[in-house]
Amino acid sequence: MYPTPTLQIADRTISLNHPTYFIADIAANHDGHLDRAIELIRLAKEAGADAAKFQNFRAPKIVSDYGFKSLGGQLSHQAAWKKSVFEVYSDASVPFEWTPILKEACDEFGIHYFSSPYDDAAIDMLDPYVPAYKAGSDLMSWPDGLLKMARFGKPLLIATGAADLSDVVRAMRIALSATDKIVLMQCNTNYTARDDNYDHLHLNVLKTYATLFPNTILGLSDHTHSPAPVVGAVALGARVIERHFTDSNDREGPDHKFAMNPQAWADMVQQVRTLERALGSPDKFVTGNEQQTYVLQRRCLRAARPIQAGETLTADMIEALRPNVPGSIPAWEADRLIGKKTMVEMPYGMEFRWENVGE
Repeated sequence: MYPTPTLQIADRTISLNHPTYFIADIAANHDGHLDRAIELIRLAKEAGADAAKFQNFRAPKIVSDYGFKSLGGQLSHQAAWKKSVFEVYSDASVPFEWTPILKEACDEFGIHYFSSPYDDAAIDMLDPYVPAYKAGSDLMSWPDGLLKMARFGKPLLIATGAADLSDVVRAMRIALSATDKIVLMQCNTNYTARDDNYDHLHLNVLKTYATLFPNTILGLSDHTHSPAPVVGAVALGARVIERHFTDSNDREGPDHKFAMNPQAWADMVQQVRTLERALGSPDKFVTGNEQQTYVLQRRCLRAARPIQAGETLTADMIEALRPNVPGSIPAWEADRLIGKKTMVEMPYGMEFRWENVGE
């Protein structure tokens, strides 16, 4: 047996025995306005998030304008963008100078501050401000960035979208060379908000991760709307959940359509909290609220007819019936009762007790 994996994110303990940790990824939903970013932090806290996350990228350090234009057209969710990929990333960039302001706002609202860095300078810049690093799925293809984050010794959350198992094993080998404080997150990186995306989430991958990396916390980074995948992931052992967050899905911008609004987010958190209460203990026992039904619904051995004292018991004189009163003989011991003599007169339906029978 492996010990239950545990790690600490600021003042929060993350493990199977602690509440699920929710990260609201505000990402580009600030729409270029600092005051809007701060308002989304407040709304995320009210909706039950444990952390508000942004993304620190600068267009020239994350995308090639030439490369995307050479594709001959914008693909997937980017096909709906009215601007070029490079322009959209430029508009969505979070200026580095916002970082201390956003961190201060998170502290004020009582929520952790996160950001995913996408270049070397961003990784270094964030160190004083974040309690953990979040590696986006594209770091599956940028091992140097993954290793650089891991070397800070903070918890490292690794999303695994658009990757196969060999990519994940390689990324984990790299990260584990520097830290064992890892959250491994199943992820599907389709941002179209289509209903058929649910067919591609493959939450059962969490079982594979649990088998391959038993000392690692599991998580889910998801871009769908329903709370069902999140509830399912928690049931499968995930204890860190990341979803995008907005105040309205009707806003224009690259991340609003597949993000969750405050009401949907709060409902998701509530459903997970209910599940956590229901998951309970792995031990099977008669629970506190079953004590009375233990008596009412279980059967014990009772007289199938009136029986006189001194009669020798046969099978047709014994019947298993409710209720099961304390001290009565359970039904699975009927064979032991046959052939013994009653020591008291028993009316029809009276329970058998060992002190009332003899040889």
